[in-house]
Amino acid sequence: MLYTELLRLWDGAVQRADSQDWEGALSQLQQISEPTSCTLFNTASAHLMLGQLHLALKALDLTIAKDERLAVGFFQRAAVMMQIDRLEEALSDCIWAQKHMRGNTVIDYKQLGLRFKLYSWQVLYNAAAVYCRMGQWEQAREVLLSASQERGEVRGGNIEAALDSVLREEVLAPLLVPDNVVFRPRKQDVEQLQQRDFLGKAKVISSMIPNDDFGGFEPLRLQKPGFYEPKVDGAQDSRYMRMRVPYMARGPHQLTVPGGAMVFLFGEEDRDGMATVIYDGQRGLLPMSLLDLANVKTSKGKKENRVPSGIPLPPGLKPPTRPQARHSPVARPRVSFSSDTPPPSYSTATHAPPLASDPPQYTDSPARDQHADEAQGAESCSVLVKVHFTYTVALSVPLEITNDEIKNCIAQKLDQPASQLRLRYKQHGSQMLIPLGGEGGPGCTVQDVAEAGRVTLWCQKEDPLANRPILHQMVALYDYTAQGPEDLEFSEGDTIDILGEVNEVWLEGHSAGNIGIFPGCFAYRENADIAQCSGL
Repeated sequence: MLYTELLRLWDGAVQRADSQDWEGALSQLQQISEPTSCTLFNTASAHLMLGQLHLALKALDLTIAKDERLAVGFFQRAAVMMQIDRLEEALSDCIWAQKHMRGNTVIDYKQLGLRFKLYSWQVLYNAAAVYCRMGQWEQAREVLLSASQERGEVRGGNIEAALDSVLREEVLAPLLVPDNVVFRPRKQDVEQLQQRDFLGKAKVISSMIPNDDFGGFEPLRLQKPGFYEPKVDGAQDSRYMRMRVPYMARGPHQLTVPGGAMVFLFGEEDRDGMATVIYDGQRGLLPMSLLDLANVKTSKGKKENRVPSGIPLPPGLKPPTRPQARHSPVARPRVSFSSDTPPPSYSTATHAPPLASDPPQYTDSPARDQHADEAQGAESCSVLVKVHFTYTVALSVPLEITNDEIKNCIAQKLDQPASQLRLRYKQHGSQMLIPLGGEGGPGCTVQDVAEAGRVTLWCQKEDPLANRPILHQMVALYDYTAQGPEDLEFSEGDTIDILGEVNEVWLEGHSAGNIGIFPGCFAYRENADIAQCSGL
């Protein structure tokens, strides 16, 4: 339960208790799903005011279970037990209340929100009231005499009157916490329940848009294509002007505007007769004598195409569409083959002869088509290999190349010794790096792992493992930084060769040429099959 919701219900119950609405206060307190010792004490007080002694006793039991050292809780429960004739338990609560006074003559509960002071003599008074109900008058008198010797605030005639009642063998009435005294939440916490506007409302100080009244905090407003047009009140005249004749710029900050163009009057006329206007997204000066008032009013049922004016918006973010080829509506003539005409080959089927209406196409030499066919055949017999090292390289290799040959090619490309290179690949839909090759295993050649004429390999420079067997492989879930010289450091997604188990938590592994130990919870085993292989 949120603390704010607890405070709201607690404060509402206290307000109802102040207005003597104990049923309303009880309904508010019962809505608290996680009550505290203070709210449970208030629940017991509400039950007492409604005359429900057994429910009040149950609430006090929960109060003491929440706070076992709350002396006022034992004091209140002892008084309730006397009213239902559970005298032995009432006497026990008086003893516990005196014990939790911790030798103090008074405990002030104001800091906890209860405007009540519990005195030691009040606890002894209730103990004497229990002895009176038991018929042990002599013990009741001794307890009252010890209470009269307690130091502290003046008790008035309570103890003396109680001694006289005991001498007359009259039963004493138990002392209780006053009716309207309940635990209250802190005033500072209750004041924080009301929402406060610490930021306030934004105000536009400066804007590139004329008459901009936007005051929000959005990083980018949705804008419509076109131009910003400053707002003009209905009482003002229109500030759109039309050029009477063309004007050529004759000085700095002046505009060149054709005749009949519409401009927006941005500033007033200066002493030289020039006015600041906005035309075609640019701001400049024009002679005021060449400007006439333009009528920009449009009818409600008909929209006219207005000349864009003001400050232009940025270009749209939608990319242009690709131009589509137009197919000729003329149907291709059907070619019929006679018995003497041989069937079309692959080249004639893919490269149709030009139509009679199309212009003939000429080539430089007939050998060009032959070279193109040879290149196409070479591409179909080769594989494009992409290798991830400290940098990425790509090379084209024959389709039937062996593992040793491709390792030598990559070693020559990377200028590294082939004996220290280890090649791995990923199966489709898997994140585990599998060594390329293996006796009788999958991936013996590049052709076995190629997809659509492409292969992606991961190359690592590693020292040999001295013929140590690899139990299985795991993939790193998180980055692990070495805490000591014996630890194995790796990054998320790295493949780790498991060489052994140190204990139930730590494993010994090999990655990127390093051997060390690491926590097993930092990696997971993607494939449960144990592959016995040695390092390349």
